[in-house]
Amino acid sequence: MTVPRKPDRSVLAAVPVFRGLGETALDQALEVAKPRFVAKNGTMFEQGDRADTFYILVDGRLKVSQTTPSGQQVVIRYIGPGEFFGCVAVAGQTEYPGTATAAVDSVAIGWDAAASKALMERFPKFAINALGTMGARVREAHTRIREMSTEQVEQRVARAILRFAQQAGKRVENGVRIDFPLSREDIAQMTGTTLHTVSRILSRWEEAGLVESGRQRITIRQPHGLVTIAEPFAD
Repeated sequence: MTVPRKPDRSVLAAVPVFRGLGETALDQALEVAKPRFVAKNGTMFEQGDRADTFYILVDGRLKVSQTTPSGQQVVIRYIGPGEFFGCVAVAGQTEYPGTATAAVDSVAIGWDAAASKALMERFPKFAINALGTMGARVREAHTRIREMSTEQVEQRVARAILRFAQQAGKRVENGVRIDFPLSREDIAQMTGTTLHTVSRILSRWEEAGLVESGRQRITIRQPHGLVTIAEPFAD
C-alpha cells in the first residue's frame, strides 16, 4: 500500500468531522496533516502511550482494544475508513486509553495536539463536528454496556456480527462477507464472553446454515436469521 504524500481534499471533505467546512479550511488542515502507514498487526499507538496526535483513517481497518489490570484484553471497537480515532489527544487526556492495531495494512493522516487546537480555534465548525462524533461514541459505549447487562450471549454475538457486516459487509455469491480479518477471539473480546462460547455459537449457526466461518473470515448466509436472534421480538 502506498502512503499518500498529500491526501486529496476530497478525502477530508467526506469525513464527518470535516463536514461543512469550506475549501480553505480543508486546505489548511491538509497542510499540517502527517500521513502514517502501519502494516497489518502493527500499531498506530499503544495503551499508555502519550496522547499527542489524533488521526483519521484513510484506508484499511483498525482494532481498538484495552488491557485490564488483570491482563484481560477487551476489544472496544473497529475503526473503518473515514473515521477518526485517538481523539483523547484533543480532549485533555495525556495517555491513549487503548491500543490501535492494524487489522490489515492501513493508512491514516494525523494532526498533533497543537495543530488540532489551532484548527478548532480557527474553524469552530470543526470543533462542533468533533464533539458530535465523540458524543456518538459515548452513546455507542452506553449501548454496549446495556447489552452486556441485559442480553443473552447469543444475542450479543449476533448484534456484533451484524454491526461488522453493516460497517464492512461485501456482497458475495453465498451471502454477505465481513471484509476484514475477524477471529472468534476478537468476537469473544468484544461481546464479553469466552472463545469457547463464541466457537460453540458459531458452530451451531453454521450447522443451521446461518453463517460460514474460517481463516478469520465470516460470511452471513442468512442475515434475517441473525436479525431474528439479535432482535428476538422484531417480528
